[in-house]
Amino acid sequence: MEPLTLGALVAVVTILVLFSGVSVAVGLLIVATGFLLVFDGPASFELLPELFFGKLDNFALLSIPMFVIMGASISSTRAGADLYEALERWMTRVPGGLVVSNLGACALFSAMSGSSPATCAAIGKMGIPEMRKRGYPDGVAAGSIAAGGTLGILIPPSVTMIVYGIATETSIGRLFLAGVLPGLLLVGLFMLWSIYSTWRQGGGDTALGATRYSWKQKIEVLPRVIPFLLIILGVLYALYGGVATPSETAAVGALLCVLAAVFIYRLFRFNALWAVLRDSTRESVMILFIIGAAGVFAFMLSNLFITQAIAEWIAELDVNRWVLMGAINLFLLVAGFFLPPVAVILMAAPILFPIVVSAGFDPYWFAVVLTINMEIGLITPPVGLNLYVINGIAPDIPLKTILLGSMPFVLCMVLSIVILSVFPSIATWLPDTLMGPAQ
Repeated sequence: MEPLTLGALVAVVTILVLFSGVSVAVGLLIVATGFLLVFDGPASFELLPELFFGKLDNFALLSIPMFVIMGASISSTRAGADLYEALERWMTRVPGGLVVSNLGACALFSAMSGSSPATCAAIGKMGIPEMRKRGYPDGVAAGSIAAGGTLGILIPPSVTMIVYGIATETSIGRLFLAGVLPGLLLVGLFMLWSIYSTWRQGGGDTALGATRYSWKQKIEVLPRVIPFLLIILGVLYALYGGVATPSETAAVGALLCVLAAVFIYRLFRFNALWAVLRDSTRESVMILFIIGAAGVFAFMLSNLFITQAIAEWIAELDVNRWVLMGAINLFLLVAGFFLPPVAVILMAAPILFPIVVSAGFDPYWFAVVLTINMEIGLITPPVGLNLYVINGIAPDIPLKTILLGSMPFVLCMVLSIVILSVFPSIATWLPDTLMGPAQ
């Protein structure tokens, strides 16, 4: 069978297996071992254990459970509530200030926790009822939280960026830096749309009047929020300043976040600490299992010459490189509709990375574009995890309303990709300035 035809068959079978309800990692292993057995014989099975565990034999992977612990320790406290309250008090007099506060809280909390569902749950439980009470349309209230929760996979520290760095053997520190300005760009676009939408529909603070807070009330909430922000800034400084490796930085950050949760939020009970470690272990094992399975899947693609055939076929296409990038974006967008970001990156990176680089695109710029595509998948059906989290928080808001409310934010993400394509230095300037040009 021709490699391209075989590749199409692999794609169809993979989609069917994953849609059957099995976990992503198990599904990838089933497909990989099945095709190797049929087309390469049972002899190739001898390599599978070495491939699986060899993919996990990477020191940089230690940063994943550490950053997950950081997020779990923050998510287990009232840090989200305090962050939301602090921003609400400081920005309540800004036109549309409450929705701006919610988006700011989502951006900061998702950056601290690295978890989209946790951000939606933590900020949405407080923000959505408050916005609805003040007259914000249901679509704006629900859609802004759903979209704001996606920012954690772009704004550093980001587990998604770590996975991309490991899959493509690129600098994790440079990837983190590349996500900073695009992340702020997205936050700005989200805020501008929310303010405009609120003004156009005549809701929000400008209609009902916002609560006035004294300077004392504004300042008294800061001591509970600032320590976590300082930890994040310290982690980023240690990473970018060359003080420590990503794994060492993540370990120190995890320890400091746990200590802050214990001493600031009195998380002394053993059951509470055990829950943090239990949830962190479960999520970390899930991610690492997918990474190991993706290593076996990538070997199958390469061993059956599917990867090489696809790369050769695309290289022979006589099309403009931007047409090629448009096709890649469309593929990533569709893949993100059905699969979690980690799975898409691990499956697609071995094929797309050499093609993107050979077409003259910066690999760190591409990482940002890929991540924004993954963000879109988090708020679009049929998977759209954030939509269902918001629906669980506010069950009286129909899923259709949440989806329609999130669509303008999807357009903001598409606009950000266009802006990054016109001005790629938005993603590359900061890492090039602080770390020098990429080799």
